[in-house]
Formats: sequence, structure tokens, C-alpha cells
Amino acid sequence: ENISDFSLNITDCTQVVVPEEVFFTVAAAGILENLLILIAVVRNKNLHLPMYFFICSLAISDMLGSLYKTLENIFIILCKMGYLTRHGDFEKKLDDAMDSLFILSLLGSIFSLLAIAADRYITIFYALRYHNIMTLRRALVILAIIWAFCAGSSIAIALFSYEAATVIPFTILFPLMMCFILCLYVHMFLLARSHAKKIASLPSSTAHHRTNTKGAITLTIFLGVFLCCWAPFVLHILLARFCPHNPYCACYMSIFHVNGTLIMCNAIINPMIFAFRSPELRSTFKKMFYCSR
Repeated sequence: ENISDFSLNITDCTQVVVPEEVFFTVAAAGILENLLILIAVVRNKNLHLPMYFFICSLAISDMLGSLYKTLENIFIILCKMGYLTRHGDFEKKLDDAMDSLFILSLLGSIFSLLAIAADRYITIFYALRYHNIMTLRRALVILAIIWAFCAGSSIAIALFSYEAATVIPFTILFPLMMCFILCLYVHMFLLARSHAKKIASLPSSTAHHRTNTKGAITLTIFLGVFLCCWAPFVLHILLARFCPHNPYCACYMSIFHVNGTLIMCNAIINPMIFAFRSPELRSTFKKMFYCSR
């Protein structure tokens, strides 16, 4: 907030403000959609598979992202109304808690996407041994480790967010993990054809290969949407930390509210991809709505 106020004095760029009604509507839609994903997986026993558990992990991360931006916006509104101050002890702790929630959402999304990518990789290239490699118990252990690491990291980063030694590794982690997932994709698609030839003689191999390829395409869509929605905000963090007084950086930071809205749009788009690409989820949603009627 202070950096945004200062940037107005050194740049001619007008700060873009998203209407509060739009902000809360997008946040509520993202939370409700991801909540539907969680309910669908819990209710349908056929969806009690490692892949859908990883998808649930991504849905929880999206919900936390929407919740963070909602709480932050409420906090700003209360400050403007005079109920809270910007520099009080309680407000400082509240700000640290919200920052921790944001970092938890970002790290949870990154590692959930990584887990989904690894699951797709095993499904395609170790199809015959998949159920032995990726058991439900192992999936739950992986998720427990991911969220324990993300929770600890989010608290540590939020507490020491003013130190460059903390900000730099956090911001570097984002492109590194994205590059790793992209390399995994490239390797996955390069070997997909040769692997398809090896299993072509097996019964129902064609249908199985099409299913796995569809899963890889879905994951690619996830990654593209994630980059488009989160990268602008991560760039904002970098610019705010390393060049807050530069007019060009300040001009980019004037669209802070737009970048925050993009994060919540990611929470809306992901469930739509789930519902559109997964026949099992579509069927579960239909049953849920019919039962409610």
C-alpha cells in the first residue's frame, strides 16, 4: 500500500482499481467452484484415486488464494473506514497472517501442479505398474509432505519478508518449478509416440493411450492458466522489492488490483477445466444437482 501510494508521485500512470463488487463476486465464485470439486471427490468413491486427490490439493490452493484476496480487500476497506490503522501491532500481525496465506496458496498450487505432472508422467510411461507405484497411501503421504513444507515455508517467509535473503529464494522458486514442469512436459510428449508403439499390441491400449494423452493435455492447460494468472503478481512482488522507485516499475505496479483479480480468476478457471475434461466429474456434478433438486 505504501509503495503504491509512493508510485503515484513518480509516474504518470493512473492506478487501476477493480470495483469491490467485481472483486468479491469473483472471489466467491472461485471458492464455491473449488468447494464443489472437493464435495464431488468426497462423495464419489470412484474418484478416490491419487490423481483426483492431487486435483483436490490444487483446488484447496485456489480456495486459499481467493480467500486471501478477499480478506486483504476487507482489511483495506476497514482501514479506509477508520476501524483499523495501517501501522498498529494487531494490524501488523494480521498482515503477516494474510501474507502467509498468500504464500501458502502459491506454494500449494506450484507443488500440486508438480504432483499432478508427476502422476501423469507415471501414468503414461509406467502404465502397467502405475497402481503399484502410485498407491493411495503414497499419494496421501506426498500430499502431507507438500502441505507441511508449504505451511512451514509460508510462515517463515511471512515473518522475514523484509529480508532480501527471504524474498529472492521465494521468487526464484516460481520460475524454477515452472521450468522443471515444462521440461517434464517436453520429455513426456517426446517419448509419448515411441511408448505408444510399444503398447500398441496390448488390449485396449489405444483407448488407454488416448486417455493418458488427454490427461497430459489437461495438465498443459492447467500450467498455461496458472502462469497467466500468477506470473503478473509474482513480477509485481519482484518489482516492489527491487525497484520501487523506478517510474517504469511503478507504472507496472499501478495495476496491482488487476493482478490480484487474475489470481482469483485462476480459481474460477481450474474447476471449469476439471468439469469439461473429466467425464467422471461431469457425471458426479449431474448426480449432485439432480439429488439437490
